[in-house]
Amino acid sequence: MKILEIKNLCKVYGKGDTQVNALKDVTFDVMQGEFVAIVGPSGSGKSTLLHILGGVDKGTSGQVIISGTEINRLDEKELAIFRRRQIGLIYQFYNLIPILNVEENMTLPILLDGKKPDKKLLKDLLEKLGLKDRVKHLPNQLSGGQQQRVSIGRALMNHPALLLADEPTGNLDSENSKEIVSLLKKFNKENNQTVIIITHDERIALSADRVITIEDGRITRDSKNPAEAENHNESGAEVSE
Repeated sequence: MKILEIKNLCKVYGKGDTQVNALKDVTFDVMQGEFVAIVGPSGSGKSTLLHILGGVDKGTSGQVIISGTEINRLDEKELAIFRRRQIGLIYQFYNLIPILNVEENMTLPILLDGKKPDKKLLKDLLEKLGLKDRVKHLPNQLSGGQQQRVSIGRALMNHPALLLADEPTGNLDSENSKEIVSLLKKFNKENNQTVIIITHDERIALSADRVITIEDGRITRDSKNPAEAENHNESGAEVSE
């Protein structure tokens, strides 16, 4: 099943002599349960693409369809609600609220949506993320790796259609980076969670089912990792052709 459809997506900043074409006619689909790495040099447009997928920005033209909803047609209020309910975002610098503890940071998006947190899911995520003994700790009482785990938990609390990660290991040492990648793969495989990750880390790209390369705002390559795709398909996830 297609969870994401991008059709002829373009993004233009500025006008006239200052005009920048950040994305040029980008088209691709992502299937439910895929783990996709998006790579490319700085300034290639990959972060712009992720921001549009996350509802933080809008394309100038083209379509972005997530779970059957064309998000470019949503107004700001509708987009904010859709983003909160359907998109999980993980950033390089965690973006945790410093005065809130681990549990409060993880459940904040649910509370902002006027809902009660799923205590069972919260307990399960705390266990899987290795945070059950850090529930009442503030961000400044946690290591960088632990803070990133909190941000992963926060992103997963709404059962998002898409989990989007923007250089999630860019601020971590190699050991913590491995742990974060392992956790993302765990949720991807065990829960059939669709993951799209922006990365410069070759190890992350090699662990993905599929790698999309962007250069100068265009997709220049879209390839599968045969071993990862086969293993994932055997676990029950659909893999695009």
